[in-house]
Amino acid sequence: MKTIEAQEVQTVLLSIKSKSNQTSFWRYFRKNWQIYSMIAPGILFFFLFKYVPLAGSIIAFQDYNVFGGFLGSPFVGLKHFANLFSYPEFYRVMSNTLLISLYQLAFGFPAPILLALLLNEVRKVIFKRTIQTIIYMPHFLSWVIVGGLVINFLSPSSGILNQLLKSLGLEPIFFMQEPKFFRSIVVSSGVWKEVGWGTIIYLAALTGINPELYEAAEVDGAGRLKQVFSITIPSLLPTIIILLLLRIGHILDLGFEQVYILLNPLVVETGEILDTYIYRIGLLGAQYSYTTAIGIFKSVIGLILVMGANYLSRKSTGNSIY
Repeated sequence: MKTIEAQEVQTVLLSIKSKSNQTSFWRYFRKNWQIYSMIAPGILFFFLFKYVPLAGSIIAFQDYNVFGGFLGSPFVGLKHFANLFSYPEFYRVMSNTLLISLYQLAFGFPAPILLALLLNEVRKVIFKRTIQTIIYMPHFLSWVIVGGLVINFLSPSSGILNQLLKSLGLEPIFFMQEPKFFRSIVVSSGVWKEVGWGTIIYLAALTGINPELYEAAEVDGAGRLKQVFSITIPSLLPTIIILLLLRIGHILDLGFEQVYILLNPLVVETGEILDTYIYRIGLLGAQYSYTTAIGIFKSVIGLILVMGANYLSRKSTGNSIY
């Protein structure tokens, strides 16, 4: 009997505590409503454009018909996922995506790290800020502008590179029409556009390093190169690991705009990636269910890669996203 009474008392106390917490929350909300109103657009954006569209993933398991809608389209289970691996075209597109992504990871990821280390050694503030501004500017350009610059730069008739080749007595090269050059063009243009953004991130991380560490290293007789390898790079390692893990999660997301702007029928065999393939087959070819299955496949692969890389990083270095 006493046990039952004690449970009832505990239930009442928990109820009172819960109501008290709710009251304190609403009191805090009313007091700081300006702050919540500032974050409301961001929350609304993610809800409308990130979470609501997830409901559309159901069409990957249907023979979706625009006129029938979600409720009127027949359910076919994993049919489109099976078709995914039966089309030879999919393997070609998948290999192109992986190759370009790995090239970007190998050349594009270390570039801002090296540039940040070099700029960190510059002692003239005006020169350092000027270089930062110059390399950061391309980040604000759209891929339409950057793609136009790349095409004009490599033009066989008026491009600067081919003009240089002509001055040396060589024949002009049709860079944009040669499949063997396309991946290099995509990777190099991507590095040129985004290296400044990555450099700013690493420079911001470098400002958090305790200067007393460098002073102690100088007292011990360590030179600048020794300080970079003994202090700077180890201090940057957590930032590098986090950005690398995030990049691995997007290994199948190269960006539709860049490749679509530079792509042409002569380089489709080596240049078409999953994003442009989804656009061509899904939107232009109206195969909505099939391309939605590709999108889910990309998401699952990205999740597996992030979780696996995060686990290995936590075990080996102690740094991880979660």
